[in-house]
Amino acid sequence: MKDKVLITGASGFIGYHLVEACLHAGLEVSAAVRPSSDVAHFADLNLKYVTPAFGKADELRRHIAEGGYDYVIHAAGITRAKTQDDYNKVNAEYTRNLAQAVKDTQVKKFIFLSSLAAIGPTVYDDPNPITEERTPQPVTSYGRSKLLAEQYLNKIELPKIIFRPTAVYGPREKDIFIVFKTLASRIEPYIGRGAQTLSFIHGQDIADVVIKAMYSDIADATYNLSDGKKYDKYELANIIKKELGRSAFRLHVPMGIARLIAASLEQLYKNSDKAPTLNKEKLAELAAENWNCSIERVQKDLGFTPRFDLYSGVANTVQWYKNNNWL
Repeated sequence: MKDKVLITGASGFIGYHLVEACLHAGLEVSAAVRPSSDVAHFADLNLKYVTPAFGKADELRRHIAEGGYDYVIHAAGITRAKTQDDYNKVNAEYTRNLAQAVKDTQVKKFIFLSSLAAIGPTVYDDPNPITEERTPQPVTSYGRSKLLAEQYLNKIELPKIIFRPTAVYGPREKDIFIVFKTLASRIEPYIGRGAQTLSFIHGQDIADVVIKAMYSDIADATYNLSDGKKYDKYELANIIKKELGRSAFRLHVPMGIARLIAASLEQLYKNSDKAPTLNKEKLAELAAENWNCSIERVQKDLGFTPRFDLYSGVANTVQWYKNNNWL
């Protein structure tokens, strides 16, 4: 009989890669999706769809007990919201509810996808990469909600692993895809002229290490995730331009103007249920000086060896975007 895994956020970008990896590993996959989720891209995959009520503790406990899951991978969350309370409800409280439902059940491992945003960036000239032991100083409401989720989890006794991926890209990704699309239009915009050190990880590498974590003996640990390298401010765009075979006009938007644009967008969306793609909080994340992080711990404990660096990963991603008419 196959082991069963519940994957939350399954219809999202990272969720898709997790679903593929778990199916490849021979697991029976239950994909937790919203009733309104687009699951057309799963048409050829053998999945069971479920809709757990993350906000209703009793119903959630019943679902976990009746589902007979061996593993739970919690990848669901929101990256854009209007208030800290909105972020906390989905990213932290729902995570706590799910972990409490899993506690004292047959589940062998609970894996939570947090974010490097939970720790926050460091200064540009910091000689040391961000480690798991660094005192968290998140600069966004999103980061604070992910940190709160981690704090909730660390108070619950259950076999768990927390991953903190840095900026994630790859086939099907839609946020960093904006950079690809803008460069395809021959525009290369930046916020300010300050130096930056960035880090990235390919979606398939996250899925690979999650599989390793599920079958490992480790039952209580937190790991940063990146491809193990650091990149300067212009490197991502330079690699994308090379893969697209085109040049672009480099434009530096002064920070003052960027703040004005972000504030204007927030005002424009004031009466909307949605949050703008660029707001003052997102600006703080995009303008942060240094996201370089260490992956020594996950390499040592789980034998994590990224398949992609930014060069091979962008090539893989551009090819997928082209093949699927995104570019």
